Amino acid sequence: MGSKEEERSALYQKIKQLRSLSHSNAVHKTSIIVDASKYIEELKKKVERLNEDITSSSEYSTLPMQVRVETLDKGFRINVYSEEDCPGLLVSILEAFEELGLDVCDAAVSSSNKFHLQAISENEGHVDDIDAHVVKQAILKAIKNTSERNNQD
Repeated sequence: MGSKEEERSALYQKIKQLRSLSHSNAVHKTSIIVDASKYIEELKKKVERLNEDITSSSEYSTLPMQVRVETLDKGFRINVYSEEDCPGLLVSILEAFEELGLDVCDAAVSSSNKFHLQAISENEGHVDDIDAHVVKQAILKAIKNTSERNNQD
């Protein structure tokens, strides 16, 4: 009889741990498992997106660039840094912003020997389906296009 009680206790602890790890507020075992399943799917999607970012970063850029895009309430904080100056890059990035319908509200740019852009952009209001991933992909594409143009010259 002690064995059944130990099994129940172990199962209860595992369900309790699963509830905690998946940030579930559910009370019933079935609901906790459903919440955990949804949480696992969300994590899978995040991993896929990160893998896409890694792949596209390496295929889009021939320059050693760092691109970070953070989501803000009404827009994005964008950080682009390169150890090398890349003529025409700022124009390409601003054109990418324009294509996405983003307004630059605040920006700081340095391009002497190195390229560094810090910008705050806002959605013009009519484009709700843009997320940080889309913005980052547009910037990476602008970097690639600029790099290819400069290599041709």
